[in-house]
Amino acid sequence: MTSDARHSRYIAVEGPIGVGKTTLARALCKHLQARLVLEEFDENPFLREFYKDKDRVAFQTQVYFLLTRFKQQEGVLQQDLFARAIVSDYLFAKDRIFAYLNLAEAEVQLYERIYELIQPRLLKPDLVVYLQARPEVLVERMQKRGREYEMTVDVKYLEDLQRAYNSFFFHYNETPLLVIDSSEIDIVNNPQDLQEIFNVIENTQHGTHHYLPKKS
Repeated sequence: MTSDARHSRYIAVEGPIGVGKTTLARALCKHLQARLVLEEFDENPFLREFYKDKDRVAFQTQVYFLLTRFKQQEGVLQQDLFARAIVSDYLFAKDRIFAYLNLAEAEVQLYERIYELIQPRLLKPDLVVYLQARPEVLVERMQKRGREYEMTVDVKYLEDLQRAYNSFFFHYNETPLLVIDSSEIDIVNNPQDLQEIFNVIENTQHGTHHYLPKKS
């Protein structure tokens, strides 16, 4: 790990479905020799049904995610952060984005009561990296990774999700924030793109910063 990167002991990578959170988190973990924390979304028993009939199981899906993420983040809190950096492919606070997008008003009120009980007990990242991409790019990337239950996600939902993410991070000020437009970069097949992202992350220490890669 470089000396510039040491200030970011705990980095969370965020963004909408298909944007490349886990891909970047894995690469960053290897680069920093950090511990990797991955969101356990595949274990949610309601997720596949959610993509088929969102309204019927939205609340069960969201509460399962909330409690699972809380349990996982408690483990992060117990780690010796001075001994090893941590990179996560999600930010716990983003759970509310999906709650407000998918739940009915009465369900949101109940969700908020649960969230307010557990959120103060968790550790905040030293840096949040928010990946953006155009909805059509998200669709293309989801198709490439080929998860069956994601094939039913339509562009309208992704557009709504993108707006919700943008609104959330426009008002976000809890930690240093780096916003990256990933629509025109390829961190899987282009090592230069990936190295540039590493450089920007390592030099982001305070406040909110935006990185728009130059088109080649």
